Amino acid sequence: MSSKADYIWMDGQLLPWDQATVHVMAHALHYGSSVFEGIRAYPTPRGPAVLALEDHTRRLFNSCKLYRMEIPYTEEEINQAILETLRANKLPSAYIRPLVFRGAERLGLDPRGCPVHVVIITIEWGRYLGSEAIEHGVDVMVSSWRRMAPDTFPAMAKIGGQYINSQLITMEARDLGFAEGIALDVYGYVSEGSGENIFVVLDGVIYTPPAANSILLGITRKLVMQLIEDHGYPLREQPIAREMLYIADELFFTGTAAEITPIRSVDGQKVGRGTRGPITKALQEDFFAIVEGHAEDRHGWLTYVYEEETAER
Repeated sequence: MSSKADYIWMDGQLLPWDQATVHVMAHALHYGSSVFEGIRAYPTPRGPAVLALEDHTRRLFNSCKLYRMEIPYTEEEINQAILETLRANKLPSAYIRPLVFRGAERLGLDPRGCPVHVVIITIEWGRYLGSEAIEHGVDVMVSSWRRMAPDTFPAMAKIGGQYINSQLITMEARDLGFAEGIALDVYGYVSEGSGENIFVVLDGVIYTPPAANSILLGITRKLVMQLIEDHGYPLREQPIAREMLYIADELFFTGTAAEITPIRSVDGQKVGRGTRGPITKALQEDFFAIVEGHAEDRHGWLTYVYEEETAER
C-alpha cells in the first residue's frame, strides 16, 4: 500500500529515508508515548494540495497538550515543514504522517524527562479500504472490542499507544472475513470504526455519534458535516443504538485514509439495497470534486504545495 520516499523531515532537517532512525531505548517504543496525524495531499490541476492542513496541525498540538508533551516548534513551522517535505519528495499526491514522540533518555512511566522528537513522513498510499471500496462499499462487523471508557484514555487525542485498541478491532474483523470493524462505546452505543468516523442515514436524516461516545473528532468528519449542511440534509449528533445500523438506509465511514467509504453490510446484513446510496454518492462527488481541484474550494480546505513556495519567494 505504501512505498518509501527520498526524504523524511526529522527534528528540523530533511534526512535521507534510511538515515531517519530511532534508538531502541526510545520511550515511545516501550510505552506508546507518541502522537500523530494522518493527512492527505491530493493531485489537482494546480499541483498537489494538502487537505485541511491547519486543522490537522491544530489537532496534533491539541493531542500533545492532552498528553502533556510540548512540541518544540510552532504550528506554522510544522505546516511549512510538511510543505517542504512534500516538495523534496516530488510526489503528485501523498499520505502525510507527522509524528511527535518521546525519545531515548530513561525508562519509567513519567515520560517527561525524555526528549521530544518530531518527524514528518510523506509517502504514496492508495485507497485505505481497497480501490473498489469508494464505489461498491465494504462489508463490516460490530467488533467485540469496545472503545475506551471515559476517564481511561483521552479519546479526543490521537495517541499512538491507544491504537492497540484499533489494531485489535481491525485484526478481529480481517480474521473473520470483514474489511473493517465498528466499535461500540462502554455503554453499548455506536462509537466509530478502528480508524474512521461513521454516519448513519435513515429516513432522509443523517446521524453521527458525538464526542461523548469516545470518538476521535475526525477532520474529514468535520468537512463532511460542512458538505451535509451545504446540501441541506438534516444532521443530528446523537447516541446511536447498535440496531440502527441494521435498519439504516445508508451507512458510510469518513477519515483521512478512508475518505468517504460506503458500508454495504453489517454483520452479514445488507445496508439498504446493499449498494452505495444516493446521499453517500452526492457527498462523495462533492468532496472529491473539491479536493481534486475540479470544483471551487468554497470553504478554503486546500493548501497548494507549490503556490506556497512561490509566495515565500
